[in-house]
Amino acid sequence: MGIIIWLVMGGIVGWIASIIMGTNAQQGIILNIVVGIVGAVIGGWLIGPLLGAGSINEGITAMSFIVSLIGAIILLALASLFQRRTKG
Repeated sequence: MGIIIWLVMGGIVGWIASIIMGTNAQQGIILNIVVGIVGAVIGGWLIGPLLGAGSINEGITAMSFIVSLIGAIILLALASLFQRRTKG
């Protein structure tokens, strides 16, 4: 059941991040899920130490959602930067 929750949460986070970054029309559901899950890892890696080690195993909370969303936005911003550099 945990993997299904990860996929659903990743899809929601990736979708919201793609709307914020203006890339929603370019992404499908699979890419939204990947962006959400990778964004959660990036957000946890960057922001996790600031929150303390106790917050890692709390499950899905409002804070974990926000951290995942920030990570997904960072991921989409970096992808946009690299995409612009390769195009011209």
